Amino acid sequence: MVNVKIDSVYFSLKEEHNFSWLKSFGKVFAVFAQNDSGNISFGVDNGEEKYFIKVAGLKTTESVRTQQEAIAALKAAMPIYEDIKHKNLIKLVKHYSLGEIYVAVFKWTDGDCLFDPWNFEKYKKNPHVLPPAKRFKQLPISKRIESADVLFSFLDTVSKNGYVAVDFYDGSIMYDFARNTTTICDIDFFRKKPTLNDMGEDYWGTKRLKAPEEYVYGAVIDEATNVFTLGALLFDSFFGNYTNAEVRMRYEMNAFTPCSFENWEISKACYDVALKSVSVERSERYASINEFCTAWKAALFE
Repeated sequence: MVNVKIDSVYFSLKEEHNFSWLKSFGKVFAVFAQNDSGNISFGVDNGEEKYFIKVAGLKTTESVRTQQEAIAALKAAMPIYEDIKHKNLIKLVKHYSLGEIYVAVFKWTDGDCLFDPWNFEKYKKNPHVLPPAKRFKQLPISKRIESADVLFSFLDTVSKNGYVAVDFYDGSIMYDFARNTTTICDIDFFRKKPTLNDMGEDYWGTKRLKAPEEYVYGAVIDEATNVFTLGALLFDSFFGNYTNAEVRMRYEMNAFTPCSFENWEISKACYDVALKSVSVERSERYASINEFCTAWKAALFE
């Protein structure tokens, strides 16, 4: 293990790397080194602009991939960011090979990731510090509804651009509590339509939110799958409340379950719309994000 210090940040790698190339972007003020994707990312400030720089090809401590797999995945993700244009998606600036690594440069966006496992140890040691997910749940309902609107708009844009969202979860969402803005920060695994589950039970995604077909080898993954994902997010991260035991049960059973209406924070009409979106049978869900959005907005105003 190698301990690394760049400017004011510290992190570890399995092997040394010369980071002198980072200096051309400015001063490093943040690092995200504990991802299992094989990537390591930096926040960099040159005094005029801030950048989020994602790097593949280094021997990171938590990676479940080889360096070559991480590079191939990051390269493959770049056209997705170029194809999907949405005001709440992080902006890709450039990407390129640099020796044995691959670099993707994005404009920096302020905010906190709604799922941030790299900080879990900090929360354990400092129980008075609330994770972003809990802070988000304490926002007024109106602010959470505005944030949910962003997800509806974004996923509709994804579909209209010929893609399906894959591995889209609370870790893909950032919220700026100072400005009350929502940013989509990670779409690396999105796929062009049509696509199938080619991994079986290990298909990308968290068991807290995955649709039934995301466990079945050869199953169609499409907009109805994204309807389920968004509905699950509305339950899990926005308006529903679960015990730790209920969350654990999803992992054990390989199945998302909606919370009871008693543990839902907004109207029965909205609950019923969200419930339809997470139907086990695909044919019982809304056929599109747009149809889901129309029903959701109507329920909000009932």
